[in-house]
Amino acid sequence: MPVLQVSDEQYRLGGAGNVARNIVALGGQTVIIGVAGADQDGQTLTGLLSESDIQSDLVYDDRRRTTRKTRIIAQNQQIVRVDREHTDPLSEMVIEGLLKRVKDHAQGHDIIIVSDYGKGVVTRALMDGLRALKGPSGARPRILVDPKPCNFDLYHGVDILTPNAKEASEGAEVPVAGPQGPGLAAAALFKRLGCAQLLITLGAQGMALYQGAHTAQRIPTFARKVFDVTGAGDTVIATLALALAAGADPLSAAVLANHAAGLVVAQVGAATATPEALLQAIADHPGPDIEELTAIETIPAKG
Repeated sequence: MPVLQVSDEQYRLGGAGNVARNIVALGGQTVIIGVAGADQDGQTLTGLLSESDIQSDLVYDDRRRTTRKTRIIAQNQQIVRVDREHTDPLSEMVIEGLLKRVKDHAQGHDIIIVSDYGKGVVTRALMDGLRALKGPSGARPRILVDPKPCNFDLYHGVDILTPNAKEASEGAEVPVAGPQGPGLAAAALFKRLGCAQLLITLGAQGMALYQGAHTAQRIPTFARKVFDVTGAGDTVIATLALALAAGADPLSAAVLANHAAGLVVAQVGAATATPEALLQAIADHPGPDIEELTAIETIPAKG
């Protein structure tokens, strides 16, 4: 039987915590709102957030345990992951606590990121509450969602959805493979969700940005080496949101997000990009070759 000798242990923020960590690493400011257990892992989580200069306003639920994922890595390769978590639906009281915290902070923020890991926190009541918010200008803050296929119907009307190829395929119920695949998936998702924009990450094929049903661009990948894709989606949505908050247009924000993703997949574990590394990556790939795509509006009939 395999025997592993432990040489080092590290605690790192995961899930939405890694999204917040990416924002702060790039010089942004964020508040993380979520649910943790009233346990030792919850205390560790709070400490890690504080050490990372991330403002947090968590709801502590004594009926749940704090999600902890243990990755066992040897020679820069993950061997196995051990998950300890509860994914039961949240109580009405906990959902009310989450919505109150989001409402309290919405006045000072223009963008809300929903980092959905399918752990029971993202519910219809929560998403309805987010869509009803009023931001500092009186308008609703923009809502960006890193989705989970099991919750796709909850994301109706959000501003930007950032699925990977597998998630887009499952949510659209059409294959993403092939030159027309992303367009077919995008058309199906626009029809299903009525979202404003889509950014589909395609691994080695880069990203496909759909600014509505008629405007689409493919951004090539900038990754030179791929050691670990853990947390790459967190980096994408964090960089995208930060760039948009700073006034970038969606295409420029997506290009920045693609650069940042190329940096983190070259590292092991849930990593972050720095402003210096991002500037160097942009200097190394000036003027990326953006391909204009034909938006496909017809969806093949099923059966």
